[in-house]
Amino acid sequence: MAFASFLGRVLFASIFILSAYQEFNEYGVNGGPAAKTLGPKFDVFTKRVQSHVAMQVPDIEVKHLVAATIALKGIGGILFIFGSSLGAYLLVLHQLIATPIVYDFYNYDSEEKEFAQLFIKFTQNMALFGALLFFIGMKNSIPRRQIKKKVPKTKTV
Repeated sequence: MAFASFLGRVLFASIFILSAYQEFNEYGVNGGPAAKTLGPKFDVFTKRVQSHVAMQVPDIEVKHLVAATIALKGIGGILFIFGSSLGAYLLVLHQLIATPIVYDFYNYDSEEKEFAQLFIKFTQNMALFGALLFFIGMKNSIPRRQIKKKVPKTKTV
């Protein structure tokens, strides 16, 4: 059972690790193609948040955002493979930040083809988010093994 659990974590984390590796190889000086794709979506997202929340979103360079996603996916994925809750929390943080920005189906009319494609990918990422929450919940529900103190035996003379 332990091997099946490890294999499942490796397969699950491979989604994040391979994605981080690809983005890292394409990063370049300006953030690579990920920054070009993410830039306009991030601008639309910040304008929408500012209009609804009436708070100023701090200016963040897109290449720094891409670097942060690479780090969260890479480090989180590697730690997750070894069963670390910290790795799962890092991947949850990535999913919380990246999913609504990248898969912005809410900016399209439901009749457009982009809406359906983005909505499907959004729900897939929410499924990954749910799996991570399940892992964290299961990890926290397993009782920790307590070390029993040995009672010293009385010596008889």
